[in-house]
Amino acid sequence: MTTTDYATYIAGLPRVLAAAASLFRDDRGRVLLVEPNYRAGWALPGGTVESDTGESPRQAARRETAEEIGLDLEPGRLLAVDWARGSARPPIAAYLYDGGVLTEAQLATVRLQEEELLSWALVEPAETGRRLPGPLGLRVAAALAVLDSGAGTVELEDGRPVTG
Repeated sequence: MTTTDYATYIAGLPRVLAAAASLFRDDRGRVLLVEPNYRAGWALPGGTVESDTGESPRQAARRETAEEIGLDLEPGRLLAVDWARGSARPPIAAYLYDGGVLTEAQLATVRLQEEELLSWALVEPAETGRRLPGPLGLRVAAALAVLDSGAGTVELEDGRPVTG
């Protein structure tokens, strides 16, 4: 196979997006959610991995958190990886990291990225499923279960645990 053939082969492979987010909580266990201005529903601080720059999912979670809520914090352990299928977009490999428990002082410094976000809120874990659209709500519930149990990373497909 020539270099040109290989490049053509690579260009023809299916496209998959990667996204990364951080799951932040306060000392009462509430989850920090953000409200995007570009779609309905709430989200976690996070976004698309800029793989063309060589960014890793962990780096993307940190960058997106700094951009979206003004907190430049190293993500903790990987809680969940979700293969999220899409009908109007390519599938997304979604990485969800433990953002940790934010102090009152840290929460007081939250600054929204006004180009993308309308507001933020601390939400009881039981309410996240109602605020977060589709598989994201399931992904957050699975990640919270990992935190509660002390288990390792959970593998998901469309927010549901993979059994194998």
